[in-house]
Amino acid sequence: MAEYIISIDQGTTSSRAMIFDRGGNIISVGQKEHEQIMPQAGWVEHDATEIWQNVQEVIGIALGRADLTRHDIESIGITNQRETAVVWDRRTGKPVYNAIVWQDTRTQDIVDRLAADGGVDRFKGIVGLPLATYFSGTKIAWILENVDGVRADAEAGHLLFGTTDSWVLWNLTGGVEGGVHVTDVTNASRTLFMDLETLTWRDDILDIFNVPRSMMPEIRSSSEIYGYAEDSSLLRETPISGILGDQQAATFGQAAFRQGESKNTYGTGCFLIFNTGEEIVHSKNGLLTTVGFKLGDEPAHYALEGSIAVTGSLIQWLRDQLGIIESAPAVEELASSVEDNGGVYFVPAFSGLFAPYWRPDARGAIVGLTRYVNKGHIARAALEAVAFQTRDVLDAVNADAGVELTELKVDGGMVANQALMQFQADVLGVPVVRPVVAETTALGAAYAAGLAVGFWKNLDDLRANWQEQQRWEPAMTTETRERKLRQWHKAVSKSMDWVDEDV
Repeated sequence: MAEYIISIDQGTTSSRAMIFDRGGNIISVGQKEHEQIMPQAGWVEHDATEIWQNVQEVIGIALGRADLTRHDIESIGITNQRETAVVWDRRTGKPVYNAIVWQDTRTQDIVDRLAADGGVDRFKGIVGLPLATYFSGTKIAWILENVDGVRADAEAGHLLFGTTDSWVLWNLTGGVEGGVHVTDVTNASRTLFMDLETLTWRDDILDIFNVPRSMMPEIRSSSEIYGYAEDSSLLRETPISGILGDQQAATFGQAAFRQGESKNTYGTGCFLIFNTGEEIVHSKNGLLTTVGFKLGDEPAHYALEGSIAVTGSLIQWLRDQLGIIESAPAVEELASSVEDNGGVYFVPAFSGLFAPYWRPDARGAIVGLTRYVNKGHIARAALEAVAFQTRDVLDAVNADAGVELTELKVDGGMVANQALMQFQADVLGVPVVRPVVAETTALGAAYAAGLAVGFWKNLDDLRANWQEQQRWEPAMTTETRERKLRQWHKAVSKSMDWVDEDV
């Protein structure tokens, strides 16, 4: 038997291939960024063709660095940026438009139109999601309504839709020569179209959005064999046997399999997932109800999710738009050059506010500025914004679940930032714990793929792999924490009601 699993992690800013051994250890990584296309304010796009080319390249890099071939790989897992929508022609394999990214807000008019009959919670009891620009459904509708000739081709059955897992899978399994058009339950649960109870597409909601059913991928579990890599691939004949949306994959990689277990991932955005087991819990506090995972024929596990749009991308903004740091890791040194935030609070509502507020009318705000403030204070306020937003989401989880969190498992690129993790523990008032393998998104997809082919026997095998690397204990006084939270919430209120009809 082969000794490794490879994960394809198709993320918001880059695509990676990561190879894992049976202990869940990283053997090698290939990674390549793709262009962030922003044609106008609020629009964020990716070139899906560039993404697929990069995926093929990073597979080769990862194999080469580990000195492995396809014969050493037991199976392939896929994880992905979830709500980003790709529409392509099944005859040519070419996208009809750039992928519209989950952060994109251009579809607010479609949201408003649909919400005119029943409000933003019109479908929430069925799909677990409010009407928002965040989800795939409005993005598909926009492409069908705004790209010349696309509506007719869609009605004729020529077009396919997929989140980037489906796009990668279809190409990896042959593309126009018989590619498999499939997604898993976790990605399907982010479209606005899937019934949480039946795990099937709702034809009535598709009709309301005017999206042809023929475009939609088949919904499958998160852990089964969907197909095999095509002959031209470096991984030819290797089974693809695991798919999880990135945040569910990170939860799986954290071994948070039981009801009540949770994690927070710090990436481009920040995403807290709380496992509710086989029970569907409908949030009353601004959270999303989503599918956590489904293993083969076993029942689905559900989750509450708090989605924060801008965290890691805020640090990129400091680097790329403001130029106050030369690299993302440099933000920690700059933030540490000052003792505190100097009274500055930074609300990064670049795409409106996501959970738990759901205010598309909000925009980014830096408040509390005085002449005393320097770029160190701005950098510190940016890091603190990540922690404050996580606190808001955790308060909502506690209210919905009725269970107080005792510690927070964390992962993702930003957990290397010591200052951020300490402030996170301080502002939560509970320990923050990082595992040895912090890249749990790719690991979770590897786990799902490996379970399907018997590489790992069961969930206990995966739990045994989890190891704590570092723990941050809260050191802030209750009085200081409450004062900072009060100021933060005042800052959040200043970011709202910014977008007028004529802006």
